[in-house]
Amino acid sequence: MSQPTRPINAAVLTVSDRCSRGLATDTSGPALQAMLRQHLGAQIVATACLPDDIPALSACFVEWSEPSRAIDLILSTGGTGLAPRDLTPEAARAVFHREHPGLMELARARCAAITPRTYLSRGVAGTINRTLILTLPGSLRGSTENLQALLDILPHAIETLRGEVQDDGRPPSPDLRSSTGKVIHHND
Repeated sequence: MSQPTRPINAAVLTVSDRCSRGLATDTSGPALQAMLRQHLGAQIVATACLPDDIPALSACFVEWSEPSRAIDLILSTGGTGLAPRDLTPEAARAVFHREHPGLMELARARCAAITPRTYLSRGVAGTINRTLILTLPGSLRGSTENLQALLDILPHAIETLRGEVQDDGRPPSPDLRSSTGKVIHHND
């Protein structure tokens, strides 16, 4: 797995009424932070724990996606299920500049071999400015399995979103030539 030209700056948001009130201990957020550091060499530059509240969640996604923050990747954990208070997808969609459904579709497809309950997650993915946002399940197992399912493609996604990938290395049409910048070669 190739790494981007500069370290990935990441933020992790835990969405939980109980954890935000100190009634439960967050295990998913710290586990996701550890995975980001270990597998992607990411620097964790922001963390928070918020209740299931659309305005608060949307505001956090927007604040962390400000270009001056230079956060490449935001992971949220929690609020993606079927319970009435599970509102994270709605909060994210309200502020996305562009939605990218394929990422969470891939995560669910890859996790289906482990458990069909992965399809109970309504997690979404999208971008605000040049920040990629993934909304993952709230359970320790669900969040880490979903992130694991995407680790192989996240570096390239982030490089592309940053504007670092100029040419993906596939054979160009006869009237196009490779542009300057990093070239990624695919075996497909």
